[in-house]
Amino acid sequence: MAAKREPVQERDIQGMKYLDLLLPMLDRLHSVGCQRDKAGNRKLHYDHYCLLALLFLFNPLVRSLRGLQQASELKKVQRRLGCSRAALGSLSEAVDVFDPTRLEEIVRELLGKIPENHDVGRGHVKQALTAVDGSIVKTLCSLTEAAYLRDKNGRTHCAWRFNTHFSIDRGVPEKMEVSTAGNSGKGNEREHLRQRLEADRCYVLDRWYGDFSLWNEIVAHDSSYVVRLKDNANLDRVIEERTLSAEAIEAGLLRDFVVKMGRGRLPDHPVHVVMVKTTPHKKRGRAAGGTTGPTSDGILRIATNLVDVPAEVIADIYQHRWTIELFFRFFKHVLGCRHLLSTDPVGIQIQAYMAIIACLLIHLWTGSKPTLSTYRMMCFYLQDLADEGELLEHVKKLPQNR
Repeated sequence: MAAKREPVQERDIQGMKYLDLLLPMLDRLHSVGCQRDKAGNRKLHYDHYCLLALLFLFNPLVRSLRGLQQASELKKVQRRLGCSRAALGSLSEAVDVFDPTRLEEIVRELLGKIPENHDVGRGHVKQALTAVDGSIVKTLCSLTEAAYLRDKNGRTHCAWRFNTHFSIDRGVPEKMEVSTAGNSGKGNEREHLRQRLEADRCYVLDRWYGDFSLWNEIVAHDSSYVVRLKDNANLDRVIEERTLSAEAIEAGLLRDFVVKMGRGRLPDHPVHVVMVKTTPHKKRGRAAGGTTGPTSDGILRIATNLVDVPAEVIADIYQHRWTIELFFRFFKHVLGCRHLLSTDPVGIQIQAYMAIIACLLIHLWTGSKPTLSTYRMMCFYLQDLADEGELLEHVKKLPQNR
């Protein structure tokens, strides 16, 4: 049996000063969900719930809804958030009355304060570089799910996928939408992107998005794509072979050419393919001390509709796709979102938006993308373990606008 957790104490609460930056923006949400409350009895309002969710993200000791309820009983929390004690039932009921889409406006406002940096495209790509991917967070199953929803090995499947659009130019997430973890039907990552395509974007994608019809739709939306191909992609119908520059060869590029791809349902445009030397590996699984990723033959094949952009720039753009993977690690391991405050999609979506807001606030405070060292330093400051001078000294050492 797991050891019983100690109740949350006032000395354990950090991040209260940081919440002040968000209070004016959240004030507009105060009346959301109060339409049925004719008698004015509601104590937990939407802005209070959001602030408690943000408190959860900045406090490693608060990792459950019950822990959040305990924190709401503390006078320091009540005084700074302007709310009274939140009952566990009220926190659970929040998903039935609060609309997560109301947080999108706040996310857009904060994003607008962060300047774009086009260093990655080196001036060749003016569209907004946007990495798109999904990450799964597993949750505890209910008794019914634990009893009946099992695979042939007896394992339960209870998880959620966070479909994310990450701005490479700003170094922060722009969107996170919650769906079931199954990557099929409406929950398919390709279909999710297809329904949310925007103009003037350059979508940077992994090999799962190697769908010709999706590529055509991206181009039809006046956007572009940079996507990794599978190792067995048919690249025999070459239209143009290009000579690699000295810079491209030094960067590890092996080949640069334009090709006509597919049979039947094929791309309705020429495809620029860049091959890059990488480290080969076999899929062995973590139990065997290896990687769980797909097998690679040591050649990275990158496809794009940007036929006039130099090969080394295309390779550099795709290399920055890994910034979304770094964000997922920050999201789960630093902000603590391996633990979900709710098992309801609405509650999970609110938590996702608040995680984006937390990242944006850190970026605005430091002028740099969120990192573990910055998060740790801010926590030291908010716990009075570091003074303002030491925090500012840390911020000065950060690479700006990265």
